[in-house]
Amino acid sequence: MLDDALTLPSYAKINWTLHVLGRRPDNYHELLTIFQTVTLHDRLRFTVRADQHIRIRCDAPDIPVDKTNLIYRAAILLRERYGIGKGATVDLEKHIPAGGGLGGGSSNAAIALIGLAHVWGIEATGSDLAGMGALLGADVPFFFTGGTAEGSGLGTRILPLADVGDLHLLIVTPDVKVLTVEAYKALSAPALTKQSGDIILSSSRTGAQIPDLIQYHLYNDFERVVLRLEPEIERVKNALMMAGARGALLAGSGSSVFGIFDNSEAQERAARRLRAEKGWRVFLCGALRRAEYQDALGPCAHLLERKPVG
Repeated sequence: MLDDALTLPSYAKINWTLHVLGRRPDNYHELLTIFQTVTLHDRLRFTVRADQHIRIRCDAPDIPVDKTNLIYRAAILLRERYGIGKGATVDLEKHIPAGGGLGGGSSNAAIALIGLAHVWGIEATGSDLAGMGALLGADVPFFFTGGTAEGSGLGTRILPLADVGDLHLLIVTPDVKVLTVEAYKALSAPALTKQSGDIILSSSRTGAQIPDLIQYHLYNDFERVVLRLEPEIERVKNALMMAGARGALLAGSGSSVFGIFDNSEAQERAARRLRAEKGWRVFLCGALRRAEYQDALGPCAHLLERKPVG
């Protein structure tokens, strides 16, 4: 029997490496990145409606709940693709900072496709839903895999990699916004190199544990331009390193920065220090393995993509 209501977590992501390799003929950018799900998450509750309305409710006032929301767009796309005559109310409990480079909107879109497919009784595969997700955003397909994974092309070609080990992370989001389009404009992609990404990819594909490599080979092409555009973000990165992080990196195109710590004591000590900064949101979290990601989705885990590890 189908559930009329369902609650699922919607996890954030970081990028261990993010290389912008150049502009394509269609004016989109070619990427090579290593994604990682982390334990920071939103929660989505899906309730079936007898009418055909799609209603989104959110506890965060800065999140739009109209037709521009990716959850709404995912619901309409799914309903039209499969000819569903029902509606749904989606309640979003928001914890992932909007506009922080942590993939919150993309994760919400992926989980909306998964959750609504379940409560509406749609017979679909993870590949079907991931393909629809690619129409909503370049990061969306990753959330049908989770764990540690390579993204290439627009970021939508996903290859699972060997998961990293236990990592203690801090994510810090200052009160500034970075427009992705402006970050792309500031890049000079032809001059960029993907050497550090190749090092991590090579290690992960052989099943090696990579925390030590991550410490020295974290890389994000956006970082040098975003830190120049927003000095407050550079201050966040410097503060993480001064607080004892083994490495720190801009998340996506910003504005969040994550840091890697040796243990939970160092992580918590740094969190106390950084929370004293006005306007900074500080999140303690860890890397989320693929098996843990699948388990967290419970009855919907079969709607994820299952690809062999590269």
